[in-house]
Amino acid sequence: MSRRGLLALCLLFAACKRTAPAPAAPDAGASVTASVGASSAPAAGDAPVMPPEDATHRVRPLAVCRAEGAAPLDAARRYFDDGRFEEALSCAAQAAALEPDLAAAHAERGIALAALGREPEAQLAYARALAIDPGDSDALLGAAHLYAVQLPSTRERDELGVLYAERGLSQPNTPPELVPHLALVAAMAFNDLGQAEEALARAAIVLAREPGSREALYERALALFELCRFAEAKAAFSRLLDDAERAAHAHQHLGLLLEREGRWKQAQVHFDKARALAPEDFPAPPLPSEDAFRAEVLRAVAALPEDMRGDLDGVPVTAEELPADGDLLANQPPLSPTILGLFRGPPLGEPCDGSETPCRSVVLYRRNLARAVRTPEELREQIRVTLLHEIGHLRGEDDEELAARGLE
Repeated sequence: MSRRGLLALCLLFAACKRTAPAPAAPDAGASVTASVGASSAPAAGDAPVMPPEDATHRVRPLAVCRAEGAAPLDAARRYFDDGRFEEALSCAAQAAALEPDLAAAHAERGIALAALGREPEAQLAYARALAIDPGDSDALLGAAHLYAVQLPSTRERDELGVLYAERGLSQPNTPPELVPHLALVAAMAFNDLGQAEEALARAAIVLAREPGSREALYERALALFELCRFAEAKAAFSRLLDDAERAAHAHQHLGLLLEREGRWKQAQVHFDKARALAPEDFPAPPLPSEDAFRAEVLRAVAALPEDMRGDLDGVPVTAEELPADGDLLANQPPLSPTILGLFRGPPLGEPCDGSETPCRSVVLYRRNLARAVRTPEELREQIRVTLLHEIGHLRGEDDEELAARGLE
């Protein structure tokens, strides 16, 4: 296997495992997501964590690079292929010192640092490599994986991961063997960002080259679910039940799909299997009774500031079990089946269309909200935040504006 293939395998399947995405957004709304073009330049990204500047900070120098007659960069790559990441870092650092303007040397430093779990330093190494050569394919893949997979998931990191991966896919000189790995990272990031159509397209790129890729099959299944293509999603997740790494998530999604069909007992069997396989990922939800949930919603409304309660005058706030197909499919692309709440109707100040009375309403979904949290206290807080999110839509804010205010 080529070094690039080994690099991609290490990035995607070693200790650098993807962090579970954050709970579902209150609703997908009618937001317009900024397009991610290949020519877009990533933002500065996360600020590096700097070591303490005090007398007790101990510097740990790297070992001398033992290149054994090879060029330091070649030695770094050889050490990395052998899983000797400290030695790889030493030789990559020497290569960068000898040729400070060599993007490949800084990319190699980033790759070794990421493999060692030294993410803040890897961020700087990748940034330097891409400042020297914005099209360096190894740096683009490494940076995309670092932000979209290795670091804990946030919207900004996923957006950076998409930008790097998409740039790599757009470069005419990107080695063909890196294309499926870049596309896979892009699919992961797009799914985490709620952009399922783009995730489905990137998963298709991977599967066209590697039809048996379980990672791509999972991202495809997840995108189909988010796009409300439920029959296809059920078949896709069923094929992953024998995959030890993804079986828990497959069972969970099959439970969600059966639940939507009203097959509650069969759904619970899959939820129980998901919890048995991955109890940390799928704890028992703090699901209150329907009456108790409605009471919590009413308390949250009563606790709102006076101006918000005024905005809700004549706007019913109700509780439902799950989003109806009609609500999900009223948007293109469809809303996620895991939305926590929904505002229906035009914002305040805009005329109502049709004869529906009232023309505006807010609904909160009991089962989705309970699954997004771990305790009754967290559920009460999530009800409050979801309600604030929907009132934001009532007032005319889109999802991007709400996310900027911490109400994603």
